[in-house]
Amino acid sequence: GTIFSCTIDGLYEAQLQPISLRQSQLARLMASLASYNQIYKSAGAVHGCALCSTEQVEIFVEDVGRHNAADIIAGKMWLDRITGRDKVFYSTGRLTSEIVMKAALMEIPAIISRSGITYMGLNLAQDLGMIMIARIKADKFLIYNGQEHFIYDLESL
Repeated sequence: GTIFSCTIDGLYEAQLQPISLRQSQLARLMASLASYNQIYKSAGAVHGCALCSTEQVEIFVEDVGRHNAADIIAGKMWLDRITGRDKVFYSTGRLTSEIVMKAALMEIPAIISRSGITYMGLNLAQDLGMIMIARIKADKFLIYNGQEHFIYDLESL
């Protein structure tokens, strides 16, 4: 509780710079991510997280916990001095407040998931001005926050 409280207070001091995300970019990212998740495809019971530009997957990690996968990405970003300011964070798991916090600490302004969200995760994403997209299945998805930064540029099917 203490760590959560101290960490969340610091998040509001940092300003995330919004990015624009196009529907076509999201579709390409999701198509590219389909080739990942190799451990999940062979054994199941793991989560995948990725750091993506708006055009490609840059880092992909699988682990039994989505938090571990997110932490590995954060460490790689720190070691390689990769900025998150123009990136998208992807998770196979729910977008909880803790995952939103981790993405914000990595300065990532957009988070996406094939799974769902939590109420606290949504509240935090709204407070921080993050794009939050979840429940992605093929060309269907729900934008929970940041609609003003999302550009529909594909014809509806």
